[in-house]
Amino acid sequence: MKDLRAKSSTTPGVPGELLTDHLLNTLEAVGAIRARIGDIPGMPAEFWTWAAIAALLHDTGKLPDGFQRMIGNVPRQEPTIWGERHEVLSLGFVQLLLADLPVEQREWVAAVVAGHHRPFTSGLDGSSKLPLLTQYGDDHPEDFAAKFTPAAPDRLADLLEWLQATGQRYGLPFTATAPRTDVRQLTDAAHRLFQNVMDQWQWKLPVGDRRGTTAVLLLGAVTMADHLSSAHAPLETRHPLDETYPTQLVERLSSRGHALRPQQGEASRTIGNLLLRSWTGSGKTEAVLLWATAQIGDLAARTKGNPRVFYLLPYLASINAMTGRLSKDLDSSDGIGVAHSKAASYHLAQSLADGCAGDDADLADAASKAHSRAEATKNFRELLRVGTPYQVLRGALAGPVHSSILADSANSIFILDELHAYDARRLGMILAIMSFWHRLGGRIAVLSATMPTALADLVTRALNGQTALVEPPQESRAPVRHRLHIRQAHLADESSLDEMRERLADGHSVLVVANNVRDAITLFESLGPYCIELHGKDSAHLLHSRYRRMDRTAIETAIQERFASGKPRQPGLLVGTQALEVSLDLDLDACHTSAADLEALVQRFGRANRLGALAPAPVIVHQPVYATRRGGGHEVWADGVYEAEPTQLGWDILARHDGQTIDEQVITGWLDEIYTSPWGQKWAQRVDEHRSDFEDAFLKFSQPFDDRSELTEAFDRQFEGIEAIIAEDYDSYKSALGLANSPSAGRLHADQYLMPLPAWCMGLGAYDKRLKVLVIEAEYDPRLGLRAVHRDAQQKYEPGEIL
Repeated sequence: MKDLRAKSSTTPGVPGELLTDHLLNTLEAVGAIRARIGDIPGMPAEFWTWAAIAALLHDTGKLPDGFQRMIGNVPRQEPTIWGERHEVLSLGFVQLLLADLPVEQREWVAAVVAGHHRPFTSGLDGSSKLPLLTQYGDDHPEDFAAKFTPAAPDRLADLLEWLQATGQRYGLPFTATAPRTDVRQLTDAAHRLFQNVMDQWQWKLPVGDRRGTTAVLLLGAVTMADHLSSAHAPLETRHPLDETYPTQLVERLSSRGHALRPQQGEASRTIGNLLLRSWTGSGKTEAVLLWATAQIGDLAARTKGNPRVFYLLPYLASINAMTGRLSKDLDSSDGIGVAHSKAASYHLAQSLADGCAGDDADLADAASKAHSRAEATKNFRELLRVGTPYQVLRGALAGPVHSSILADSANSIFILDELHAYDARRLGMILAIMSFWHRLGGRIAVLSATMPTALADLVTRALNGQTALVEPPQESRAPVRHRLHIRQAHLADESSLDEMRERLADGHSVLVVANNVRDAITLFESLGPYCIELHGKDSAHLLHSRYRRMDRTAIETAIQERFASGKPRQPGLLVGTQALEVSLDLDLDACHTSAADLEALVQRFGRANRLGALAPAPVIVHQPVYATRRGGGHEVWADGVYEAEPTQLGWDILARHDGQTIDEQVITGWLDEIYTSPWGQKWAQRVDEHRSDFEDAFLKFSQPFDDRSELTEAFDRQFEGIEAIIAEDYDSYKSALGLANSPSAGRLHADQYLMPLPAWCMGLGAYDKRLKVLVIEAEYDPRLGLRAVHRDAQQKYEPGEIL
């Protein structure tokens, strides 16, 4: 059996991995996953036994000569395409080795073995990847056998002997002796079991049937094990956030003359779901980590697992900053994963920042290391991960690709920071997945400086009424950090610019936040030169969402160097868009902003006098321009970005308090006023509708082995934009692809030239199939970002209009 291989080799002259080695590694990976996830609520008692059996048998159908020839495991013969599905033949081994197991249990194992690569039903339109029922559903036993032969009888006998002995050694319910059979009997057994499995799963399950969830989670456990086995990446078993954290935090605070705040102590004693409402700078992060530590201990005792912690934030830069903070606070340089779509780019930046950059060889090595680290995170290595809700939401797509995300979410701990940053549609989707996590034994914390009662109620309903609200005691007052001022003039009006220039001339640091990219660039071009003349070339900065990755990284570094909270205060100018709202830990002297919805404004205010070291700092809100969007019907938007009605409701409240000092506790009451208005009631109804729609489309799993590619496309359209390179970077991008020693690592390095755009901008460029990238003709400046995109010589789109 030493001549049976599981896959082709990636190294010339070196054979591929032995089939028995891969099967055994996958079986042992299931054991590691079980030790991590523990007992999942609502799952059958045999769940992990079925997963272990499926792991050991999932690739046994790679026995035939056709498969071995396809992977180059036949001497002196060129690899040739086989065209059959090995997982279907694997069912013969399931039938023969589990002959003593009840039929229902055998069919559970068979379904997961058959489904670990391809859907059973609903073909992929326009693709050669046929679903299994289409490919084999009409076969007679003779036709079926012809597709999987020839296969060496001695190999079959040896493989059955090894499987039976291995199963017995690991306590699996295999037959007492190895079945003695020939290849035709194997194919007949596979054919019978395949027909039974297809008959069971080709139709929708009845409403409320939990077998769909069981199937998805079982598939997830096995595919996760398969990926871990192939990657040879062991799971972390030591949690960066352990039982020593509370003591270490108390000691750290004591060394600075501080003690735990009441809300932090209460959070540490809360077992179950948490709503944490506390002002900026009051130690919310420490409070939620204390809460998470308590949940880890409680869940580990209840489930016999090792709970994962997901710290979820809305923006890329805030994710990277939180990862750095946790790495420092928990003294864990490599035990924290970064789970967002740009994870590999983050690790590349980290590698280069660590001094790896130099000649091309250094760049290639850094890219390779970053790619490996990102792949390890995708394979669920770390127990503490920082990311976006959308990466975890992808688990709802299920199927062989995404079901492992759902399995890993069972008995996990989720921290959602700044949940109010999402619109009604996305909030509804997040509430739906939160409810699913809760049913799978998860614990959820939502934290915010200003959490309106309407949001708290929606979260509580999603979690079946099981939440505890923790906030500072009544006698504790939030620091008064801001004084509110209202201006009828638009942010870009000359009178507004004059006021900003006066502050710069007085030696202040001034934050200016526009609602769209066009206004931000215009403001920077008007104010930047004046600031630089006063305070030097490093004093003025612009940040929005339309930069190449390499440029954005450099800009964020420069901004933090100048304006990070805790650093000595320096005069200067920072102009940006919502990319600044919850992305960087900044502290400036004053804030000018265009009016937006009130929650967005609170985030902007929080970048001025962040630490409360000054007298109440001025936050000046300017009237926006209300107008329709190009091609967007008759609905009006604030500066083309924010919904008009909640923006106007917030403006009316702000106008009543012009000239007054404000704090987060006051603003929470203002938010309650908005969300109890007729608009707020309609908003809550929309959230419920979106939650219900997402549950029906993604989380019912009535056909868990059906093709869900259409759902994947729909999901990506809602959450994923596109990325493009500008035409002048084409040659550099192409060269960067060839820098590294592997295609994936080379692409990672080349990705530094990519720039994010909305998905609907695909039509503004040309897609290069060879380089797999969208190329746009554009006006671009590394300091100002994207100025305009050209569809052709006659058409030009301004960034404020299209982005």
